[in-house]
Amino acid sequence: MATEKRRSFIRKSVMASAGITMGAPAFIRDYAKVQPSDILNVGVIGINDRGGFYGGSGHTANFTKIKETRVTAICDCVEYLLPKAVKDIENLGGAKPATYIDYRRMLESKDLDIVSVATPDYWHALMTIHSCQTGRDVYIEKPLAYNIDEGRKMVQAARKYNRIVQTGTQRRAGRINQKAIQMLRDGVIGEVYMGRATVFRSRPSIGRKPDGPAPDGVNWDLYRGPAPMIPFNENHFLYNWHWYWDTSTGEFGNNGTHFIDLLRLGMNIGEHPVRTAACGGFYAYRDESDQDVPNFQVATFEFANNAVIELEVRSLPTPNEPWGFIWFGTKGYAYISGNSFLIFLGDGKPASVAGQTGTAAFSTGLQQDRTTVPSIRVDESDLDPDPRREEIAGAGIDFHFQNFVDCVKSRNIGDLLADVEEGHISTAMMHIGNTAYLTGRKLIFDGKAERYVNDDEANSYLSRPGGGRKPYNIPDRI
Repeated sequence: MATEKRRSFIRKSVMASAGITMGAPAFIRDYAKVQPSDILNVGVIGINDRGGFYGGSGHTANFTKIKETRVTAICDCVEYLLPKAVKDIENLGGAKPATYIDYRRMLESKDLDIVSVATPDYWHALMTIHSCQTGRDVYIEKPLAYNIDEGRKMVQAARKYNRIVQTGTQRRAGRINQKAIQMLRDGVIGEVYMGRATVFRSRPSIGRKPDGPAPDGVNWDLYRGPAPMIPFNENHFLYNWHWYWDTSTGEFGNNGTHFIDLLRLGMNIGEHPVRTAACGGFYAYRDESDQDVPNFQVATFEFANNAVIELEVRSLPTPNEPWGFIWFGTKGYAYISGNSFLIFLGDGKPASVAGQTGTAAFSTGLQQDRTTVPSIRVDESDLDPDPRREEIAGAGIDFHFQNFVDCVKSRNIGDLLADVEEGHISTAMMHIGNTAYLTGRKLIFDGKAERYVNDDEANSYLSRPGGGRKPYNIPDRI
């Protein structure tokens, strides 16, 4: 397709039909100066990894760089992490924040507007609920919740207390990703009947570690929170909590959530799957590691409209193949590669091998001819200029965080790129896939009731008994 014809085609598709926000609320686009009274105070909980500096892309970094926010408080029950986090904020030009060990003490501060949560998954729900109850808006990392019941209660809290709650599925903020979603919904490859995501991250063995006393500066009771109490063990601490069922959704939820989220957006699916099957296991390190979540999983999700989504998560050695997502439609297929959206449209002709088609082509044993040249290629240069986005990117700010701040100021939930309800739907798919894996059978899910049909075992995974360990348990009602 010629360049000008391609650009004309791209520009003809409009975002209105896609139903997702492309930019910030109009009232704030042309602001020239932020008044001191317009500054929002942010408290960040969990600063070890994603919540801290994180190469300049973490929570404290973004909220320090955004014009309308300042980080006035940070909290972590691992006390020795706090000095570096304070220094990172100061190095970015921010003022020295107050520090807390217990987030409940931080929430007692009267001048806090926003709470940003980057703790382990199993803490997300209670911190979000408490923040909403105290009148704070919340930015919450993915996966949204530890189980389906917690996710639903987070949605209820946001609605009951009229709070802005954004889920940290940051890929929604990418302009190429947004354009891809728009074009898919506009029918560029016809009816999208299948989406497939692959997540390949080679993870080494964590081995086995003995129990022992908690290090100085570690409040182990707070660290475990709603999870069952166990003796301190380095393998259950900091990042390694990801590899145990009592504290995580495994790699399936950890990184799979991002890809499932974009797949279902492109397929315009806003509901739970009706049927789910899964398989996999823990391979390679079973004799040397006490990890109990799998390092290879595949799940297939079927929806009421007969569309299918498949997710493969592999944390073992893998060929040098790309990881990402692909959509299959009745007119072709499409995928995102780097900063490009590639669309391949069929010409109605059968695939050929050495000029032969049909049975003769297959009998050669050779690979069928498949073009590597996309019918349509959408690059950043094809998108309309957006000076505000360019300014934000130039300041090293993730637009997903800026979008949240814009919506906190406007109070318009509809402008959020990843409202808590959206985060709940994507994360619930990870929970359903994990439950299918753990039960070893295909599951039927009632999306309205958010329960499995006639399956007591599967329903036992919907919530922790009693909402979790007291006094950190999730309340029965919001």
